Amino acid sequence: MDTKTRRAAEQRLQAFLRDLVRLLGRAERQHWAELYVRGLLLNGERKSIEPMAARLPGADVQALRQFVNQSPWAWEPVQEAVAHTVVDHLLPEATYIVDETSFPKQGTHSVGVARQYCGALGKTANCQVAVSVHLGTDAACLPLTWALYLPEAWIGDPARRAEVGVPSEARYQTKGALALRCLDRVLGWGLAPRVVLADSEYGNSSDFREALHTRGLPYCLQVEAPTKAWPMAPVPPAPLPSSGHGRPRTRPRRRELPAAHSLEHLARALPATAWQTVTWRPGSKGPLTSRFARFPVWCAHQWARGGPLAPREEACLVEWPPEASAPTKYWLADLRGQYLGLVRFVRLAKGRWRIEQDYRELKDELGLDHFEGRSYTGWYHHVTLVGIAYAFLTLERLRSKKNFAMELAPGSAAAPTHAPPAG
Repeated sequence: MDTKTRRAAEQRLQAFLRDLVRLLGRAERQHWAELYVRGLLLNGERKSIEPMAARLPGADVQALRQFVNQSPWAWEPVQEAVAHTVVDHLLPEATYIVDETSFPKQGTHSVGVARQYCGALGKTANCQVAVSVHLGTDAACLPLTWALYLPEAWIGDPARRAEVGVPSEARYQTKGALALRCLDRVLGWGLAPRVVLADSEYGNSSDFREALHTRGLPYCLQVEAPTKAWPMAPVPPAPLPSSGHGRPRTRPRRRELPAAHSLEHLARALPATAWQTVTWRPGSKGPLTSRFARFPVWCAHQWARGGPLAPREEACLVEWPPEASAPTKYWLADLRGQYLGLVRFVRLAKGRWRIEQDYRELKDELGLDHFEGRSYTGWYHHVTLVGIAYAFLTLERLRSKKNFAMELAPGSAAAPTHAPPAG
């Protein structure tokens, strides 16, 4: 990047940050926020506070630590402002992508750390786990908001909570509940309902799918092969005349309904003509192509638990590569009455691939998992500031229509002669 191009990028960065950092209030907070984001964007293997401060003229380690870990600035309004800044650049194709990522940790004192499944390592390990909602298209994707998962052992330990500043009102929430909370936050910012994509961690839950439906959110969620469903609406028999003795039955007996079958069973029963070859996007080794079929289903989750019959029809999409001995992937979708052709349906279902690239770049390039503080507030401040840096990079990439590597000079940001105190 030549000097002129770099100077123009730096000017865009300053303009991008100007309105965002104002939300932090006091001038010293604005200063440290800008410095922190610039530190995240600069080259360097570690993006924790001490090595970043060493690369930033005028930086102060203690002041930056106080700003991130203790300064009482609200992170939600900053995330909201970032969302409003970027949303128009990703419309109309954008979807909401729900997923989770993990941060391996050595000690036991960082907020939320526990022995749990760590996707980053592919095994159970000492780590933090966070749920996030991203706005994504085939061309770009970026996080809108985050929720740190707090295991029950943390919620039930008042002393441990107090040590890291977990709010007194915090209660245990599953990852699905945290995802819904994040989506509610995004909708509360005035962003429009969009299709929600997620893997089977969320799609397998009928409660999660029902919660999306209740919120008016269309969805296309991956599920597992054993999921039971009917290929047509289960119609209970007409109720028998009351005998006048005992309470009338409100649920038909199991034998009075057709058997529900696994999605794999239903997929295998489809005729050969139901399967079509679809190419959905270019890949690193050529076009991505496989065989797919779609069919309506009425899921039996709630019925199997003693609840009501399937509340509504869902569309099931199945992938069965020609070389595979069995179907490999399944999705359930409720698109709120919108019908998609098979190619668009497949592209939608496969749209989650961008979030894995997000996580990789957020960690490798911007130090998402390099935060060394232990506090609840500090963790949310860090991921919010990383989100600001990533949003700027995403807009720069969209602007240039190609991969963009930032090359900021460490001392190029306008800064006071005397660094202000942290706030």
